[in-house]
Amino acid sequence: MSVVVRRTNTFAVRALSKQDEQLLQELLDASASLWNELTYERRQNFFDGESVWDTADYRKQYVGILGSATAQQVIRKNSEAWRSFFAAREDGEDTAPPGYWGNEDKGRELRTYIRNDQYTLETGERSRLEIPVGQDLKDEYGFGYHDRLRLEVAGDPKWEGEQGRLELYYDEMDDTFRAFQPVTVPDSRRDSPVAEESAALDVGANNLVACTTTTGQQYLYGGRDLFARFRETTEEIARLQFKLCEGQYSSRRIRRLYRKRTRRRDHAQDALVRDLVERLYDEGVETVYVGDLTDVLSAHWSAEVNEKTHQFWAYRSFIDRLATTAEEYGIRVGVESEAYTTAECPVCGERDDTERDGDVFRCPCGYEGHADLGASRVFLEQQAGESEVGSMARPVRLKWDDHNWSELPHSPERARPNEERTNRSTGDGKLASVGTA
Repeated sequence: MSVVVRRTNTFAVRALSKQDEQLLQELLDASASLWNELTYERRQNFFDGESVWDTADYRKQYVGILGSATAQQVIRKNSEAWRSFFAAREDGEDTAPPGYWGNEDKGRELRTYIRNDQYTLETGERSRLEIPVGQDLKDEYGFGYHDRLRLEVAGDPKWEGEQGRLELYYDEMDDTFRAFQPVTVPDSRRDSPVAEESAALDVGANNLVACTTTTGQQYLYGGRDLFARFRETTEEIARLQFKLCEGQYSSRRIRRLYRKRTRRRDHAQDALVRDLVERLYDEGVETVYVGDLTDVLSAHWSAEVNEKTHQFWAYRSFIDRLATTAEEYGIRVGVESEAYTTAECPVCGERDDTERDGDVFRCPCGYEGHADLGASRVFLEQQAGESEVGSMARPVRLKWDDHNWSELPHSPERARPNEERTNRSTGDGKLASVGTA
């Protein structure tokens, strides 16, 4: 029997003219307005103890701009968000109700959803995407539209299969319109080996993610530059707030800075998750373990740790993004305790007499290596059980350049920890005898 899996094509789209681009922006803005109006009514009903499902018929209000099918898809997506919220509450999670896609004052998040039978994606020499447009927009622009807006597709979508609901949004940081297209693909058409490997992530803020796989690959995503920019913006917000008149709590400029700070972080986070998951998929990873930071934060709480973990990197948001993206590739995400992983030597298992100095971890056995990569390796070995972890390859270090996570050239030997010199794992993944360095 054929088994099917879900995958997602991600690609950029471009308007064919300035007029087309303006029309597209109006379409996405109207979708955000619809989402916000419906969300507002449902939130009011929720806080008043009323049913969130008893609302006005917003489809009628927006059908002229979006078309009936697209308006219905936005409403359906909103309903899905509320059902997920109630399911999380039933599971005992302390989570907030669905929020807004920006607002008119600060700027809405331009986004919409197109039903699977309402758009056409053609790839090849002249790839294109066609989406429906409401009659009011057609009349307003008054040129050449019969049923759909035609957009140019940049890139070559990877997966072919039964198409699902298309998500189309404007990436403000890159000034680019992007599309996510879920497809259902028979497993016989997968281009990756059978997934059976595991990976573990150490999530932080100085280094956003340190990852180790059972194949011996290691990835390190640096976060210091990102956090420095986040803090600079935060300090500028505080300076402007100090200058406000008495009784005034915000200003247009302050709200714009908050928005810029959040979107810059979300852009880097989205890109990191997709880059990492694609690498893990190519490695044949089936399960990713992520450390539960609850106990760690309560034991080592400080104002800076709180700022980095909750405000800057938004740990819970990161986990949600990771789980959603991993699901697209058939990868399972498990959140597990990572107790003692930052103190345990990945070579000899010592915990009491080890020490950490910034990114460098040292053990009396002679091991010296990168602290976060070592922690992710220990965490993986704890979770992998009887599965052997291969000998470690040279870590891949990545840095954010405001658009992509790019691999850094290998650092000089004198500038990096002596991981190769102290790597005592054998070819079969077992530990060799340990002596002093």
